[in-house]
Amino acid sequence: MLISLEEARDALRIIGEDNDTIIIPLVEAIPGYLEVTTGRRWDADKPTHPLAQTVAKFILQLWFDPQDKDSERLKRTISELLTGLTAIGRSME
Repeated sequence: MLISLEEARDALRIIGEDNDTIIIPLVEAIPGYLEVTTGRRWDADKPTHPLAQTVAKFILQLWFDPQDKDSERLKRTISELLTGLTAIGRSME
């Protein structure tokens, strides 16, 4: 995983385990999403690239609450971060 369950809860500002049944599948889906969008697996690197972790947290926020008032801003931020992550991935090959 790119981010731990605890990091996911922190990114979502959630205390406790009540939402784990929603959070866990989202966190597990993020590596595949990043691979499809950037052309590279980011969860295989040790340590994980910090930008991959950052974009994972933003994606999680958007997927967890897509109706949030800042969802359009999140989408733009994610798009820009994915562009940068794709360029980094290409330079690492």
